[in-house]
Parts: sequence; C-alpha cells; structure tokens
Amino acid sequence: MKKIILAILKTVIPLGLGIFLIWLAYNKLTPEQIERAQAAIYEMKYFYLGLSVLLGILSHASRAWRWKYPLEALGYTPRFWNSFFTVMIGYFANLGIPRSGEVLRCGVMAKYENMSFNKLVGTVIAERVADFILLIASICLALFLQSDLILDTLASGKEKFTVTKIIIALGGLVLMVIGFLIFRKSKNVFVQKVKGFVDGILEGVKTIFTMEKKWAFIGHTFFIWIMYFMMFQVTFYALPELMTVPFSGIFTAFVVGGLTIALTNGGIGAYPLGISVVLALYGLEDVGYGFGWAVWVAQSGMIIVVGLISFLVIPVYNRFRS
Repeated sequence: MKKIILAILKTVIPLGLGIFLIWLAYNKLTPEQIERAQAAIYEMKYFYLGLSVLLGILSHASRAWRWKYPLEALGYTPRFWNSFFTVMIGYFANLGIPRSGEVLRCGVMAKYENMSFNKLVGTVIAERVADFILLIASICLALFLQSDLILDTLASGKEKFTVTKIIIALGGLVLMVIGFLIFRKSKNVFVQKVKGFVDGILEGVKTIFTMEKKWAFIGHTFFIWIMYFMMFQVTFYALPELMTVPFSGIFTAFVVGGLTIALTNGGIGAYPLGISVVLALYGLEDVGYGFGWAVWVAQSGMIIVVGLISFLVIPVYNRFRS
C-alpha cells in the first residue's frame, strides 16, 4: 500500500504543480498578452517544429546506440532496435510518472535481451552521470554568456549587491561545508541513502573511463547534447520575432527549459513558463509563452507517438527475430 501511495504522489504532485503553473501564467498575462501568445502558435512555421522533432529522434537514437557501450563492457551484445525501443518507452513513461522511465527501460531490456536488471541499472547510472556533467557545464556556460545581463540587472535600482547579501551568501556556504563535515560520518538512514547515491555516481564515472569504447561513449554524449540544443535552436526560425534573440538568449532558454522538465510531468506547465521568463528579458514574454507551448507539444507529441509505437512493436520485433 505504501508503494502505491508513493507512486500516486510521484504522479499527482508534479502534475498538480504543472497545472498550478499554467493557472499562474494565465493569471499573470493580460488578455492582450494571452491573445498574442495564441496568435504566435498559429503563426509559427511548422516546418521548423517538424525539423526539431527529427533532430530529437536522432538524439534518442544516439542515446540508444550509446547504451551499447557500457553493456558491451559487461559482456552483453544488445540489438540496436531493442535499445531504441526501450529508450523511447522510458521517455514515454516519464511523461506519466517522472523518473520511472529508467526503471521501466531496464526492465523491458532485461526481458527481451535476457540481461541482469541490476547491471542494467548500473549502466543507466553511468549514462546519467555523463549527462549530469554536461548539464552542469551547460548551466555554467549559460551563466557566462549572460554575465553582462546579470551584472546589469544586479547593478540596476531593482537589485544591488550589498555587504549584507555577500555576508549571507558566504555564511550559507560556510554552513554547508560544516554540515557536510558533520554528516559525513553520520549513521542516519537518510544520510546513508545520500552517501549511496553519491557512491553510485562515482561508480558511474569510473565505469565511463574504464570501458573499452569510452571515447565512442563520450562522443555520443556530446552528440546527444548538441542535438538537444539544435532541436531547440531551429525552432527560433519559426517566428520572425524570435530571430532577434541572440545566441546567449537561445542557449539560456534551452538550459532553463531543460531544467523545468524535471519539475513536472515532462515539463507540462513549467516548460512554457520557463521559456517565457527567459524571453521576457528580450521583450518577448507573451510570444515566448506561446512559443514554449508549441515546442513542448511538438516534442512531447513525438515522445508519445514514438513511445507508443515502440511499446507495440517491441514484442512483435522480438517474436520474429527469435
């Protein structure tokens, strides 16, 4: 019963947050802004959304191929299509229950390729570690690209650096270090789980650099993230207004949009709002909101369609190959 309740909460809470963010956005925007956001959706050149979808599928195919390398290091030789189908099934599951896709992906792969479920989970951890490293690098790059805008904002009358704020920030950092040192040797159950999570990450990093085809794995990781950015960047050609947004703004919107996906079910509600917040810096808040919804619907629709097809095709594919 406890597991059922937790599963329900994992679905309901993010979905509820997404619905709340949709309500919040519509109450914040004026009727004129809402009308402009809706018009932006209708005025978009859908060719670029289609191109974005194709680039997205290419990134998922690369992810499926990348998965082969840590599996080969364990002595497995999975078929590409099983890897691709399970990756897409995992993405589809994440739209319903956030972060459930990795478990389902490993379970389906274990069934059709006769592999150890626990070992599969270990390879997924290695993948997530690689993606996490590039995510952090992307955040740092976005902050660097927007450093002038951030400093201008901090220097404006709305927000100023003060000695008090600097002291608070340094004090918080000191407290974090002290807290880490205190809990480092703690036997608390929660602390032990955190340690286990960190150990898993370190083990994942070790796996990446010890596998035979590590450079191919790293190359695919960069390719996946380049495709992620390109499938977002090409959509800016869909509206004339968006052509004025500089590379720094596009990249920042890309990073913010990626972060919002973890907040709700596939980013519902959060993704369009995050994009509009970034584009508001360039006077495109209302257009950005409509644009964010269009991009989200296109990518989520692709995951739903390809995920459902994968779910239906994978048993047929494995029946014929056996």
